[in-house]
Amino acid sequence: MKFAAIDIGSNGARLLISRVLLENSPNTNFTNKISFKDIEYVRYPLRLGIDVFELGKISKKKKAKLSKLMQAFKLLMDLYEVDDYMVLATSAFREAENGSEVAQQIRKKIGFEIEIIDGIKEAEILNHVIHQIPKENKNYLHIDVGGGSTELNLYRGKQIVASRSFRLGSIRNTEGEQSHEKKDDIREWIEEKKLLFNLAFETIAIGTGGSINKVYALINPPGNERMISDEEIITLRQYLKGFSIHDMVNVLKLNPDRADTIFPASEIYLSCMQWAGAHLMIVPKVGLKDGMMEIMLKRNMQKFLENPQKNDF
Repeated sequence: MKFAAIDIGSNGARLLISRVLLENSPNTNFTNKISFKDIEYVRYPLRLGIDVFELGKISKKKKAKLSKLMQAFKLLMDLYEVDDYMVLATSAFREAENGSEVAQQIRKKIGFEIEIIDGIKEAEILNHVIHQIPKENKNYLHIDVGGGSTELNLYRGKQIVASRSFRLGSIRNTEGEQSHEKKDDIREWIEEKKLLFNLAFETIAIGTGGSINKVYALINPPGNERMISDEEIITLRQYLKGFSIHDMVNVLKLNPDRADTIFPASEIYLSCMQWAGAHLMIVPKVGLKDGMMEIMLKRNMQKFLENPQKNDF
């Protein structure tokens, strides 16, 4: 069985196609172990947020690009003969005055049902993959920075005790008075929740999103723990200050849409860590698309278990 997850964000749009695997292993006492094998991944820098956060709508040029991209994704899905799919659109789409209209046009032309979700729903879907990380005796602040919004989940052990979405991202409100106001809102929320839930012992951050994965790759820490420190992020930010956008693209080999967002995004991650008193951040290689896979697995579980050999080809 194969699933396709499409995430239309404010900076980029992604397609992930994965196969569901069923293992019967003596190492797991002959119990069924279900996992995913990624078989196709495509990311395109659509950058809807550039239009929406300035003009309030998706422009004709972006609509044309979106339509072509969805057609390309549809062709790949047809080639792989996917059994189920989800298409989610986040911050830029939900705030565009013509977002619903564009979604209807895509549905009529291509057949995709685009679900426009709010920040709370986005955080809930991310929790499908993040909830496996926290341990019972620790506090965690999950930080997900997108182009148009930042989602925060505060965990006490494995339980979410508070969630909030903020209209601040790597594209939106990165400078000026609005930026300071939004950052103040985030700081006050974190400090209030820490006090409310008496989170006196150490908090560990969990960072998701394209920018923090690139930060992790640039830091390139030794080992396989997928963990970085606040000091390492500070050092990297000092290093990046010596590069222009042009140099980030040509010397550091960053994609243009990452080169101009990595600095504001890393500031949000670092600030949240400092306000929460977190000195370490886990950077799992997961995102919204992985949460979507878990949802599709749940709604197709019975069908999959009845015919797991469908994967063989």
